Amino acid sequence: MRARWFIPILALAALSGCRDDLSAPRDLSPPAAPRGFRSVTGDHAVDLSWLANTEADVAGYRVYEAPCASGHDCPYTRVGSTAGTAFTVTGLTNGQTRYFAVAALDAAGNESDLSYDTVFDTPRPEGTGAELLSFLTSPANAGWDFAGERVRAWDDPLTDMFYGDNGSVSQMFVPLTGDIQDAGYASSLDAVDFAPSAGWSPSGSVELIVGHCYVVRTPDGNYAKFRVNRFIIPTVGRPIVDFDWAYQVATGNPELKARPARPAVVGRRPITWIR
Repeated sequence: MRARWFIPILALAALSGCRDDLSAPRDLSPPAAPRGFRSVTGDHAVDLSWLANTEADVAGYRVYEAPCASGHDCPYTRVGSTAGTAFTVTGLTNGQTRYFAVAALDAAGNESDLSYDTVFDTPRPEGTGAELLSFLTSPANAGWDFAGERVRAWDDPLTDMFYGDNGSVSQMFVPLTGDIQDAGYASSLDAVDFAPSAGWSPSGSVELIVGHCYVVRTPDGNYAKFRVNRFIIPTVGRPIVDFDWAYQVATGNPELKARPARPAVVGRRPITWIR
């Protein structure tokens, strides 16, 4: 009797197992939308980062970009994907604001809603290793033009700031229609990502300290920043300042955003040495 029913019982068990596999519920639950989404402005690029999702089956993230925040005219287009929690969007136009979002993707292919944080950024030009000489000894090589990304004479109308060293102190000066302030020590230029509304130097100059970042409001009404990398001591002459810089060309940007230019002012700010 046992031998007779052995095969049918096995077959029944096998069929029962097949039915269980076919009827297993499919995962249709998407992960939660990522949180803590933020951006860092770059040159023709924006660095994005966010907090990791807590779901165990999250397999990665999809990054999206749009020309505006929301609406039918602002579809978000996928620009990349990553298994981590950071992504750099490249090939962007400096001065053009873009909006970004990120979605989580689980192992079953379910995609979350887009992140709820409104994140937008405006890439801007930047540079490293710029050098200026003191206007007291080399006036033609003491000024910096952020928009032109070049060295100019200290008194050139297009100069946004100029460097001086009197043997006791190294300072950066701005024209009468500009502003400047010391933003303090930072490990990189990216640490300064906003335009202050107060705290400008009343003398229009600051002492330069290695590792410090500085914010400049240029005479044309835009904001810029720079960080002192080092002072180069030549065999003859005053120290040369070496710095990294970034300049925001667009208005309405919360990171080094521009504000309306001031009316034209005739004259030049007097040179005031700290010591």
